[in-house]
Amino acid sequence: MSSATVSAGRILRPTRAEIRLSAVRNNLKKLGRTAAPAKLLFVVKANAYGHGAAELAGLAEREKLAWGFGVSSVEEGLALRAAGLKSPVLVLGSLYPFESFVEAISADLVVTIASLDAARQVIEAARKLGKKAVCHMKLETGMGRIGARRPSLLKIYDELAASGDVEVAGLYTHLSSADSDQEYTGAQLSIFSETAAELEAKGARGLLLHAANSCAALNYPVSRLHLARCGIAAYGLADGFEPALSLKSKIVFIKNVREGAFISYNKSFRADRPLKIATIPAGYGDGYLRRFSNRADVLIGGRRCRVLGNVTMDMTMVDVTAVKDAAVGSEAVLLGRQGAEEITAAELANIADTITYEIVTLISARVPRVFTE
Repeated sequence: MSSATVSAGRILRPTRAEIRLSAVRNNLKKLGRTAAPAKLLFVVKANAYGHGAAELAGLAEREKLAWGFGVSSVEEGLALRAAGLKSPVLVLGSLYPFESFVEAISADLVVTIASLDAARQVIEAARKLGKKAVCHMKLETGMGRIGARRPSLLKIYDELAASGDVEVAGLYTHLSSADSDQEYTGAQLSIFSETAAELEAKGARGLLLHAANSCAALNYPVSRLHLARCGIAAYGLADGFEPALSLKSKIVFIKNVREGAFISYNKSFRADRPLKIATIPAGYGDGYLRRFSNRADVLIGGRRCRVLGNVTMDMTMVDVTAVKDAAVGSEAVLLGRQGAEEITAAELANIADTITYEIVTLISARVPRVFTE
């Protein structure tokens, strides 16, 4: 490992998430080339999908790899400001309560406005501070989460524009099915473009238009517009990109068990022959899901070793019978590559019947993030 930095204090427990900065850098450059002339809004919500928001946003800002950053809450935006980030930060979530607008405006965060009530609150907050707020309006086109439908959005624009206290800097929507339904995605984009045209007819000029997530930016050129909001591909969890995160630990205990011995809670595994069992200090308290019990593999000595018994909160047991040199201190890779073998987030997601986003974002805060080149 070279040029490593750590996001936490001194590491004693061997479990850690390693993030390769070179992979994130390469992925952002590739996305930038693909989306051009649109700029990148690097989505770093949920601690950059578990990868470390302040560190990766810092990398992107220093190397001019992104126009700005997307977060889910004011708190996430404030954390980026506290880390010294100066680029635009768009809070993608709906703000509540009123004090959230005051905090956001004070920190020069760009807020999302998706209702008349929110519009009135941001105007009031801006007047209270004596400082102009900056917002992007969110249009509901079929996601069914947050956003104003077209008639409401036009009224929202009128109210914001008339106030003189808020700069309406952008308009965006969220595509619900860019990875699975081309027709529905096209319909969403049509609603969006029609609404943008109506706003322009009302006098709105210079709005930053954005609709594309990673999948849309890669597969729907028409969706790229002015900004492409890329998250999952930046972390290498889309086809053609470099995975940046590995979850690693080390063996802390080894035992030999007889035929018939039980492993872990609820006697969920019974040895059918003599086995050599290694204990890894990582479990569901670290985000290594209990669903991996008796189903997932861990890489030790360049070989796949099956998880045996129920994954516990802090420890997981694996079969190292075939790994002759396995010993206390041997590296264990729960997610990532070791030698010629690799365990991908997609593999673990398939086992857990979920998506790759959940696999990485669930890696808990107690796991130190170690950043390497």
